[in-house]
Amino acid sequence: MRTVQVVIVGAGPTGLTAATLLGQYGVECLVLDRFGGIYRLPRAVALDDEVHRVLARLGVADEFAAISRPHRGLRLLDRDMRVLAEFARDPAPGRHGYPQGSLFDQPELEAILRRNLARHPSVTLRGNAEVTALTQNPDGVRVDVTDTATGVPESVRAGYVLGCDGANSLTRSTIGAAMRELGFTQRWLVVDVSTEADLGQWEGVHQLSDPARAGTYMRVGRTRHRWEFQLRPGETADDHRDITRLHPLISRWTGDLPVDQLEIVRVAEYTFRARVADRWRDRRVFLLGDAAHLTPPFIGQGMCAGQRDAMNLAWKLAGVLAGTLGGTALDTYQVERARHVRAMIRLAKLLGTAMTAGGELGDVVRRAVAPRLHLVPGLTGLATDSRTPPLRRSGLVLRPRLRRGLAGGLCPNAIVDGDRRFDDVAAGRFAIVTAVEASAAARAAIARRGAVLVLARPADALHRWLRSGGARVAVVRPDGVVLRAGRRLLPAMVEAVRPIGPVGPGQDGRRLRQAGPVRPSRR
Repeated sequence: MRTVQVVIVGAGPTGLTAATLLGQYGVECLVLDRFGGIYRLPRAVALDDEVHRVLARLGVADEFAAISRPHRGLRLLDRDMRVLAEFARDPAPGRHGYPQGSLFDQPELEAILRRNLARHPSVTLRGNAEVTALTQNPDGVRVDVTDTATGVPESVRAGYVLGCDGANSLTRSTIGAAMRELGFTQRWLVVDVSTEADLGQWEGVHQLSDPARAGTYMRVGRTRHRWEFQLRPGETADDHRDITRLHPLISRWTGDLPVDQLEIVRVAEYTFRARVADRWRDRRVFLLGDAAHLTPPFIGQGMCAGQRDAMNLAWKLAGVLAGTLGGTALDTYQVERARHVRAMIRLAKLLGTAMTAGGELGDVVRRAVAPRLHLVPGLTGLATDSRTPPLRRSGLVLRPRLRRGLAGGLCPNAIVDGDRRFDDVAAGRFAIVTAVEASAAARAAIARRGAVLVLARPADALHRWLRSGGARVAVVRPDGVVLRAGRRLLPAMVEAVRPIGPVGPGQDGRRLRQAGPVRPSRR
């Protein structure tokens, strides 16, 4: 029986991201997917700049930029297509180095992730491989697999298993986890249409607040457009599968364009749900992505949550496998991620309810209130700022109990070394960002521990960031999250950093240089 360090069940964006991150640390992974290739129907269409930053960490930022479109924010429309409110997002690179929001075609993204995965010799991807059972023992996990092309069964032994196998997860049922409802269920029609014609629409997300039928529209590619419409009782996707029956729903955006210039890519029914698993781990088996949580799509965070799961767990697992982190590091995964996921689900539910609830009375309220939403303190920032909540306290997030600080939040991906950003310099390692000079002994200790020291000079972006949190020093984890921050470079801060494992070439293909002090540029 073959033995590998990690088996990943599912080769969607979450599984591919986890495999790539582990591959960067030299971890031996086997990715098993029941499909023979990429699932060709489009699903996710949006991500934010925090997750764009994850893609850059994988080494695919330029390729993703070539297939994606920065979007300009959100417009709330009434039934007559009049703009009730607009929440703009800047398409220019922001604090993370990328547009605050991007629209894309998921199969194209998965193709990029699969090609990139081939750069990591410690990772193997197998299609037509359906996992049928997981059996744990103290030394590992037996993974039973059936080749869906030949019907031949086999077994693999894994040190750990990551269940990235979606909403109907076998991994979740195997560990006895249950999905907890968070009070949101709606049936929606999801439509993808391709056309060479220019629809002339605003390049952002359109939220249609029509009491007769709520809807969403966005252009996600050069020729591809996505619509979503709430289904009425008794309706199904079959009622709208041909263009003549679909056209009355999308004609508000297509106008006089002849139907023969519109090609249906997909028409499907989805039940939008808000759910979180009650447990994300059983000993050596973990749940990630839709296997652990389901988010309504109104803020475009469904796929993003899975990417964050992978980013949070991969470096911890690599450190445990390398023996540089204790096993308790894995206990922080659900502690940190579950509350963050719940916060994003609450926001998605709020927007979904505001857009769809109340019938005619709700429509009257929206018409009166929406144009004045910009007057509500903090609301515009919430809608236009892509930053998500900081992680809660854990063994790897040392937040003050009585005041807010930098711990738990993301370090900005600022330019720190000529044309390189923080993530290029940190390169999957621990980093200490400091506005105070470190002693020679501290610098040597940081280098011995496989970390990088970044000096934040006055007027630099990282210096301003430290000052905003009342700090002069921050310990940044390999996933970009601040472990702790303070006014002095304490010995305990140096002791907190650990080597994780080897990391391959950076985003630009250059071999990452050894850890050492990096002085930010004056740009």
